[in-house]
Amino acid sequence: MKKMLIAVLAGGALLAPATPALAQAAHPTLGPYGYGKVKLGMSAKKAKATGKVALKRTAARGTCSGWYFRAHPTKKSQVGLYISKKVGVAVIFAPKGVKTPEGIGIGSTMKQVKKAYPRLRYVMDTGRPYVSVPGNPKAYYEFFPEKDGIVAGVALGSSTQDCVS
Repeated sequence: MKKMLIAVLAGGALLAPATPALAQAAHPTLGPYGYGKVKLGMSAKKAKATGKVALKRTAARGTCSGWYFRAHPTKKSQVGLYISKKVGVAVIFAPKGVKTPEGIGIGSTMKQVKKAYPRLRYVMDTGRPYVSVPGNPKAYYEFFPEKDGIVAGVALGSSTQDCVS
């Protein structure tokens, strides 16, 4: 009986990573309140204390500093998130492979975006699609589609953000 119990426990341990809760922890989603431990509205000090982000650009111009996720370094001219002096974490850009809870990320098609977010609207001056975040009315997703309709970027932003237009 003892050997059987050990075999069952060992088998269960091997199956555990396939459970949705553990798989979710390994691959956090973008939204509805942030990305992993980094949450919208969090101060720069608190965001830095998570150990997940590092400063890339100070807020010399304007009110926002540019940061990157340590696990997802960005190109020289890009940042992974903006933190506002006034509102805290203001905008988070989805790293490659990260999706919204509705399954949208870099590489999704605009057809998939429209299906996942039927209330999609378009920014007047840029024409970029955006939508209120399901489960968080104080945030929005903005999508950056290429001409071929493939999403090249996804951002989660606070409705009160003051970093980007």
